[in-house]
Amino acid sequence: MIRNSLTAAAVLILLSPAAFAQSGVVSVHPASNPDGKVLTMEDAIVNPATRPQRAYPRWVDSKTYTLYQGGDWKFFDISGKEVNRKDLKPQAMQPRTINKGKSLCILDPKGDTVTVANSESDQITYGQSVSRNEFGINGGIFWSPSGTRLAFYRKDESKVTDFPLLDITTRTGSLVNIKYPMNGMASEVVSLGIYDTRTGKTVWADVTDFDDDRYLTNISWSPDDRYVFIQVLDRTQKHCRLNQYRADDGSFVRTILSEDNPRYTEPLDPIRFLKGKNEFIYRTDNRDGYRNLYLCDTLGTVRRLTAVNADVEYVGNDGETVWYTSAEVSPVENHLFKVSLSWKKNQQGVDLVKIGKPVRLTKEEGWHDISMDPDCKFYVDVWSSLNVPGVANLMTSDGQRVRNLMTAPDPLADYAQCEVDFGTVKSADGKYDNWYRLFKPLGFDPSKKYPVILYVYGGPHSQMVNDSWLGQVRMWEMYMAQRGYVVYVQDNRGTQNRGEEFEKVIHRQCGQNEMADQMEGIKMLKSLPWVDADRIGVHGWSYGGFMTISLMTNYPDVFKVGVAGGPVIDWKWYEIMYGERYMDTMETNPEGFAKTSLINKAKDLRGKLLICQGAIDNTVVWEHSLSFVQECIRNNVQVDYFPYPVAEHNVMGRDRIHLMDKVSNYFNDYL
Repeated sequence: MIRNSLTAAAVLILLSPAAFAQSGVVSVHPASNPDGKVLTMEDAIVNPATRPQRAYPRWVDSKTYTLYQGGDWKFFDISGKEVNRKDLKPQAMQPRTINKGKSLCILDPKGDTVTVANSESDQITYGQSVSRNEFGINGGIFWSPSGTRLAFYRKDESKVTDFPLLDITTRTGSLVNIKYPMNGMASEVVSLGIYDTRTGKTVWADVTDFDDDRYLTNISWSPDDRYVFIQVLDRTQKHCRLNQYRADDGSFVRTILSEDNPRYTEPLDPIRFLKGKNEFIYRTDNRDGYRNLYLCDTLGTVRRLTAVNADVEYVGNDGETVWYTSAEVSPVENHLFKVSLSWKKNQQGVDLVKIGKPVRLTKEEGWHDISMDPDCKFYVDVWSSLNVPGVANLMTSDGQRVRNLMTAPDPLADYAQCEVDFGTVKSADGKYDNWYRLFKPLGFDPSKKYPVILYVYGGPHSQMVNDSWLGQVRMWEMYMAQRGYVVYVQDNRGTQNRGEEFEKVIHRQCGQNEMADQMEGIKMLKSLPWVDADRIGVHGWSYGGFMTISLMTNYPDVFKVGVAGGPVIDWKWYEIMYGERYMDTMETNPEGFAKTSLINKAKDLRGKLLICQGAIDNTVVWEHSLSFVQECIRNNVQVDYFPYPVAEHNVMGRDRIHLMDKVSNYFNDYL
C-alpha cells in the first residue's frame, strides 16, 4: 500500500450563506483568539504541544489497561487505581519469538532458544511479513491460541528483481540492492509452515490453489489449535478462497467459501471465531456492496450479520454479542454498535442462531475509536469532533460510562486560530457527497482575493476528512492559513469507507475519477469572490504526488504551482501487490497504463512544479521521479527537483521541518 505522508496542504474559504447551501457546508469551527501566537514550522511539524492529548489505551488483560501519561505508560485497574507494573503477572507460558537474521527462533518457557527454521540462502526468509504488507498482512508469525503451535511464512524472493539504492554515508558511496517486484514481473513465492513446540517438527500447508505467485493472507487458527485457515488469493486478485488445513500434517480439508470480483477482491481481516462456538465472523465487501460482517461456519454456511449499507469493522465478541464500529450514521463519523445472538439447538443438536437488531452505543457526534478488553466487559471510547479536541471514557460493554479518563484542552488556545468549514461537494458523476474541510486565512477579509492550496491524497485506504477535531487537521494547513492562504482538503471517489462502488471506481484508470472529483471542489472554490482563480496551487505526497502532477499536467490552465512528494509516475514501475490490484498489468490494460502515465504528460507541464523525493525510497523507487525529470529535459520543460539523500519514502523527524520549509517557500515564491 502506498503510505500517505504526514505532510498536508489544503484550502480554506469563508462562504456566504448562499454558498454554504450550494456546497453543502454542514458545520463550522469558528476562529478564536485573533491576537494569539502564530504557528512556527516547528509547531506545525514536531511540537507535540500543538496536538490534542489522546488517551489511547492498551489492555494488558481483562482487568488492567495502560495509558500514556506524562511521557510514560501507566497501568490502572478497572476501578482507576494505578497498578505498579512490577505487580503485573507475566503472560503465562506463551513463548515469544525472535528473529536472528535469516533464522526463525523461539524462546521456550524455560528461556532456552529453539531454532524453528534456518534460511537456505539470502533470497529466503522465515517468519517475516510478506506481500509488502498488503491484504492486512503486518507480520509473519502466528501463534495458536494455546501457544503450542506456530504458523509462519517462508518467503522466497529468488526470482524477484533487485533495485539499487544509493547509500551516501559510506566513504565512496555504496549500492544497497532491495528486492522490488515490479508490475508484470516475477513475484515472491510464499509458503506457510506449521511448527509444533511439543515435537519440534514442522509441516507445510498443502496449498495448491492457483499458481505459485498466489498470496497467502490473514492466517488464523481454530480455537482448539487443530486447524489453520488461509485466505488464498490469486495473482490477479480477482479470486479468493478461504481454505481450512489440518495443523498436524498441513493437509487440505476444504474450501469454506470463495470470493470473486471482476475488478478485484481484497481480503483485509482474519476470521474471528465466536467465543465458545464453532461459528466465525468474516468481513468482506464482495457480497452486498459494503464491507460488512458475515456469520459463517466451517461447512460453508454464510449469513449477513451487519445488514447495513455502510462499511463496518469488527471490534469484539463474547459468543452472545458482537461489537462493531460502523459508518452508517455518516461516512465521516465512526460509531460503536452491538448486535445480540440468540442460540438454541434443533432436534439434531445443531446450534441455530437468531440475529438481533443492532444497538448504537456511542451517542456523541464525531469519530469514536474503540478499544475493548479481552473479555468484552469494558471498552475505552476515545472520541473527538470538529469542535471537541478529545475525550476518553471508560465504558461498560453495554454503553454505560464508568468514568472519564481524559478531556483534552484545546492545544491551540494560545494561538491565533483560523475558521474551519466542514461540508460536502457533489462528485463528478453526481452520485455522492464528497466531504471537505476548508480553512480561511487569518484576518480574513471578504473584499480581498486569496491564493488557494489544494492538499490532495485521493488514493485507496485513505480518508483525509472526518468529523474529528478540526476535521482531522494537520498543523501545516493552519500554518499556511495563518500566512494568508485558503486551504482545501477533499476526499474523492476511490477513497475508503463509502462502499465498493465508491472505492473501486479507480480500477484500471488510477487518477481519472479522482481528478474529476477534485476539480468539482476547485470549481466550487473558483465561484467564490474571495478566491483568486489565477493563483491555485496543489500539493500531495505518494499517491498524492501522483495526483499533484496529474492535476498539473491535465489542467495546466488551472494550477499555477505544485509540489509533489515521492510521486508515482508510471504504474509499470510500482509494486505488483498494490499496482496489479488497481491497474492490472501493461499486457492486460495497455490503454489504462498509457492514459495514466505521467511520462506522457511531461510535455504538458506549464506551471511551476517542485518534486521532492527520498533518495532511498523503497516504496516509490527513484526510477519514477528521475524518469519524469528526464522526460521534461527531453521536451525542454523546466521542473524543480529536491532529493533528501538519506530519507526513505517519507521524510521524517527534524528533516521534516526542512522539507515543509521547502514546500512553504515554494508556494510563497511562486503563488
